[in-house]
Amino acid sequence: VPRNYDPVLHPFEVPREYTRALNATKLERVFAKPFLSSLDGHRDGVNCMAKHPKSLSTVLSGACDGEVKIWNLTKRQCIRTIQAHEGFVRGTCARFCGTSFFTVGDDKTVKQWKMESPEYGEEEEPIHTILGKTVFTGIDHHWKEAVFATCGHQVDIWDEQRTSPMCSLTWGFDSISSVKFNPIETYLLGSCASDRNIVLYDMRKSTPLKKVILNMRTNTLCWNPMEAFIFTAANEDYNLYTFDMRYLESPVMVHMDHVSAVLDVDYSPTGKEFVSASFDKSVRIFPVDKGRSREVYHTKRMQHVITVKWTSDNKYILCGSDEMNIRLWKANASEKLGVLAPREKAAMNYNQKLKEKFQYHPQIRRIAQHRHLPKSIFCQIKEQRIMREARRRKELNRRKHSKPGSMPFVSERKKHIVAVVK
Repeated sequence: VPRNYDPVLHPFEVPREYTRALNATKLERVFAKPFLSSLDGHRDGVNCMAKHPKSLSTVLSGACDGEVKIWNLTKRQCIRTIQAHEGFVRGTCARFCGTSFFTVGDDKTVKQWKMESPEYGEEEEPIHTILGKTVFTGIDHHWKEAVFATCGHQVDIWDEQRTSPMCSLTWGFDSISSVKFNPIETYLLGSCASDRNIVLYDMRKSTPLKKVILNMRTNTLCWNPMEAFIFTAANEDYNLYTFDMRYLESPVMVHMDHVSAVLDVDYSPTGKEFVSASFDKSVRIFPVDKGRSREVYHTKRMQHVITVKWTSDNKYILCGSDEMNIRLWKANASEKLGVLAPREKAAMNYNQKLKEKFQYHPQIRRIAQHRHLPKSIFCQIKEQRIMREARRRKELNRRKHSKPGSMPFVSERKKHIVAVVK
């Protein structure tokens, strides 16, 4: 349709568009119903989860009673249960081809299992069992080769065919809580130790590369699947830190919104956002380049969230928590699921553009950002704001009554880094 864009001919275009943007923003909040379903069946808290590399509908979960379950997300039911370990299942990961998966537990063993269910009359037995000297606390599989890494007292790199590690990597003497392979530069590993370190290793050199020491302990880290050098670390001090591994002196971004320790983090397949699970009984979604979360998910029954995963089709989020449930959420809270008519799609795109155009207008911004929070989180946020303000005031007063230049300004990004060791 030929159209004359001369603004003189359309004097009310902006007010009209503003009204449409306001209505679109209000409707987005009306339709924001992110919770889809709960997968129940575990008899103890869910401790770890893993995605299937080839099948979108398959998810593995390990519990604190040593049980591993395989779930079908389309049917929303458990298709197989394995009593894998004595004690906690500390970690689980699928092989890159999707034919088998690995579990580690408190009983000092690494077990490899077939992904398919056993035939009728066949025993549920692991393909391989490796007995270690110490407890393993985490496991991750290489993205392209038959190699996997475990962590515990040290980081061990194993060949699938051998019962002793190819190489062991240590730096300092402390227990390592998680280890992750880089999905792009597949020979790089990152690990978090309980002496507040994040250590990077290179598999080809068989030595650690460098480490960064933070103020408090990092629970886990996750690599960005689109940018090889970027990773995000979930910390005990309620924050998440996004680092560029080439420059560890200060993080690229500090993400602050949680009011308790952050226990797990996982990237979306687009690399634009990540989801974090916290001890404060909530799940938050952060854009990579923003310091504040765009979304917070919580339910009345959900307790401390221990593990979280973003599905490979960028549509859903899975979280496992203390009270034995795995919950399925929409990654975009107000998104309509199912097939969209062409006119629906066009209207959605148009509304999206309008919301982007007017996103900084106070009224629209207020509606778009408002979230209803549980009372406990709301009160803690208020309390922490008062504490932060008090610290800032104290610092200003000290600076005012000190010799000029004796109290340098330290940016929020540099504040939490103790040292970088190469």
